[in-house]
Amino acid sequence: MKSASRSMNKQELFGETPVPRALLTLSVPTIISQMINLIYNMVDAFFIGRTGNSYMMAATSLTLTMVMMNVALSNLFGIGGGSHFARLMGARQTEEARRVSSFSVWGAIAIALLYAALVGIFMQPLLLFLGASDATIGFARSYTLIVVVIGCVPAILSATLAHLLRNAGFSSQASMGLSGGGILNVVLDPLFMFVLLPKGQEVAGAAVATAISNTLACLYLLYAYRKAFRDAPLSLDIRDALALDAKNRKKIFAVGIPSAVLTGLFDVANICVNIIAAAHNDLVLAGMGIVMKVERIPNAINIGICQGMLPIVAYNYSSGNHVRMRETIQTARFAGLGISAVCIVLLELLANPASRLFLNTNTGDAEAALRTVGYAAVFLRIRALASPVQFLNYHSSYSMQAMGEGKKTLLHAFVREMVFYIPFMFLLDRLFGERGLAAALPVGEACGAIFALYLMSTIIGKRNRKRRAVTSAADARGNLNPRDAERPL
Repeated sequence: MKSASRSMNKQELFGETPVPRALLTLSVPTIISQMINLIYNMVDAFFIGRTGNSYMMAATSLTLTMVMMNVALSNLFGIGGGSHFARLMGARQTEEARRVSSFSVWGAIAIALLYAALVGIFMQPLLLFLGASDATIGFARSYTLIVVVIGCVPAILSATLAHLLRNAGFSSQASMGLSGGGILNVVLDPLFMFVLLPKGQEVAGAAVATAISNTLACLYLLYAYRKAFRDAPLSLDIRDALALDAKNRKKIFAVGIPSAVLTGLFDVANICVNIIAAAHNDLVLAGMGIVMKVERIPNAINIGICQGMLPIVAYNYSSGNHVRMRETIQTARFAGLGISAVCIVLLELLANPASRLFLNTNTGDAEAALRTVGYAAVFLRIRALASPVQFLNYHSSYSMQAMGEGKKTLLHAFVREMVFYIPFMFLLDRLFGERGLAAALPVGEACGAIFALYLMSTIIGKRNRKRRAVTSAADARGNLNPRDAERPL
């Protein structure tokens, strides 16, 4: 009886609670977890910056692309499985939902093992391709081995479990696991970097701290996931995973693949940024690396809003409450654009001190550090302008994923990165140098946002035409269902 009541509370949150309150309930813990998860990367950069070594900073910029690939792979089963799980809950198909959850967990483990093996085998040529120089490759190699190869499974599994918990209505538990890992990383970083390991091994120390933090966060999330069994149709039983039929597997991948590709293409774009920046010099690369961490603060907030929105949209889309679905989409859009505007103002005003947070200019090679900070401040003021249009891209993508529009999500991801952002990167760098490289982000994201809004309008138009056709047919038969007469999307 208690379990049924808790399950009903989750359904009331998705389907009946006033939209602003429901969005706040799901988004605030998600934003917190996004911000804390951001600490995983930022805290490493912060403490490495205390050394004043620009080459260590450049090395962590190179490895960031491989760490971000963990996010892409976790989206494959986390967002793909999580969004389908939420739709199945909305349709009251609990047995299928249980199988989807188990398939997502075991799929995440399998893909993590494969990725770790590939990176381990091809690490040296991969780092050289990413732009590693003689001065940076040793640092990059040690970080990649520990975080990406050895620590791959807990990193990807943690994110996948968090997505599934969030879509089952356990946003607080998901946030607690990721947040706890981030806080632990803050504590362990200086211990391993400056106490336990010898001088010159600060990058390896940061990597060990991150791997341990990811592992402990994963163990907590596994505990929370198992505890949620009594309140939601979640499973770890591999027999449930094997019993999942081809139709439901296809629906997971229909959303998961575009979501993974979206993040993967973003990672490809970052690889191109690193390669172009490294072609200028290591200090430009280090400066861009600083910026790519600072600018993730507004991104983390906006992605948190979108991830909080996704299960509400998916649930109401599946249950047929399209008026509530539309209200959720619009409320999230207004909130994200407002936050983006505030972030632009703050980053423009604080570009220099924000950059100095990540590199000490009073130790090590002070001249190189000052030049690096100068590059970072200029790049940050330019790239900060992309925040609102980046949000529109995220918002449209998550909305399409929630509605099961995997093909359009994939098309948007491809066009956004491969047609707009990356070509602008090479073009503007050729015309205006490193400042042009920085300007490619707001220009490319603006073009991507226009295309995303166009795709959303085609989806909404199609749904409205279908509803009008259903309404006309029902009216002609004299048995119009009130739900068929809902307002357009």
